[in-house]
Amino acid sequence: MSEDNRTSNPVKRAIRQKVVGIFNDRQRGETPVVSSRNALFAPTSVAWRVHGDVASMMAGGIASLLLQMLHPAVLAGVWDHSNFRADMHGRLRRTARFIATTTYAHRSEAEAMLRRVRSVHESVRGQLPDGTTYYANDPALLAWVHVTETHSFLNAWNRYGEPWMSRADQDQYFAEMAAIGAALGAEPLPRTRLEADRLIEEMRPALKADVRTVEVARLILNPVATNRLAAMPGKLASQAGVDLLPRWARTLHGLPPSPLRTPLVRAGTLGAAQALRWAFR
Repeated sequence: MSEDNRTSNPVKRAIRQKVVGIFNDRQRGETPVVSSRNALFAPTSVAWRVHGDVASMMAGGIASLLLQMLHPAVLAGVWDHSNFRADMHGRLRRTARFIATTTYAHRSEAEAMLRRVRSVHESVRGQLPDGTTYYANDPALLAWVHVTETHSFLNAWNRYGEPWMSRADQDQYFAEMAAIGAALGAEPLPRTRLEADRLIEEMRPALKADVRTVEVARLILNPVATNRLAAMPGKLASQAGVDLLPRWARTLHGLPPSPLRTPLVRAGTLGAAQALRWAFR
């Protein structure tokens, strides 16, 4: 049975259809990822809990992208080898599908997805403006992408879904997700929150922002939508993503915190999260 037909409530059905449309490219025949009891992670895993919340994952995804783009080599890979300028929505959609597939789909689908991503990364290489070479399958570079994603997803879930989450469960999340990072070739891999915090701190001296970072951030934070109604959740997710950034990252991006706006963003995002949970319950 399709996701659209599981309820007779027209409001729930409309919300579900909108979400399915955002995360699945109907023109390419994409349909929602089907959960499997034989996934890489068990249904009782922390990953299933964290990754199943649409609103917090959207906010966390925005935050992780903004962090990733502060690394010159990650920025260059996106700038030189993708069509993000014309299809930022497509990039966000592909990232969401990767997370959904590797978390919930049958392990054969997840493993195929991991192999496909490694293969795509194989051809992503080039030179930075200063002449330094970069390679997308560089283990340290993959580790940065991995830690920014996991750290941001968990922070978003802690803020909007489970603020009382135990430290043991938070550590378990990083331990679970290390399996995905290892399959992609990332090294070193954090297996606790403390290790994730340390890895981000160790990377800070290599991070910077330039005119290309500004351009990518602008596209991330100003999603193109076909109508004003569709633009509203995207804009709110962008603001919530910025709010999740560490202060030093916001400073690099030139996005100072707003004491007046922050409570409104958090309240709006929490409201959106609760509405989505109700719709999919």
